[in-house]
Amino acid sequence: MRTRFQQGLDDLRQKLLRMGGLAEQAVDRARQAYVDRDLNRCQMVLEGESLINDSEREIDEAAFDLLAMQQPMAVDLRFILAVTKINSDLERVGDQAVNIAERVMDMIELPVVDLPVDIARMGAAVSAMVRRSLESFIEGKVELAQAVLEMDNVIDRMKDDAFIQLVKTMNQRPEAVRQALDALLVARNLERVADHATNIAEDVIFWVQGSDVRHNVNAEEHAEHAPGHPGPVRASGGLD
Repeated sequence: MRTRFQQGLDDLRQKLLRMGGLAEQAVDRARQAYVDRDLNRCQMVLEGESLINDSEREIDEAAFDLLAMQQPMAVDLRFILAVTKINSDLERVGDQAVNIAERVMDMIELPVVDLPVDIARMGAAVSAMVRRSLESFIEGKVELAQAVLEMDNVIDRMKDDAFIQLVKTMNQRPEAVRQALDALLVARNLERVADHATNIAEDVIFWVQGSDVRHNVNAEEHAEHAPGHPGPVRASGGLD
């Protein structure tokens, strides 16, 4: 029974990795669609949403089956719970990619205007966050997850700067209001993708160390929990 359970854990991990690949691909396609004003990439994002949704259901069912199979040890229980939460965040990453694609489809129909924001740079940074959060899960490395948490503040500042500049553009250039609004919504969706990548990183830390770092924990406290650090590891219970 234990061997079967371990095989189930391995299968669950592989299912989540496949879904992570789909979500990462959706973000990359949506980001590139914005850069190139590429309608085909937008359509690919929309068509790929059903695959992500199907994967979410499959992973949830597999996780619940494992929980029902036997009472898992603490680390295995944390892994399964982390997978269910990461699964939900990946599905939402896919939703945000769809939102971006829809905004790009609207922009493609409008005249090209010069906007004072670098959405492409923000998109590249967000894609890197998603990729690194998945790498932290694959390798079970808290250091990679911590790097994702630190990147989130950078994305928040980029979004805030984009909001200020785009609102100013809308006030000063009425002919560019719709394009600026689309760009603002794309920036907001990218910021939400970054939030989900952060959630994934936090769940990796919870799985590996049993530490809940979701609220009011700074980089120094994260480092204290890192493997090999002389400080204590404080476990806390509870998940969203």
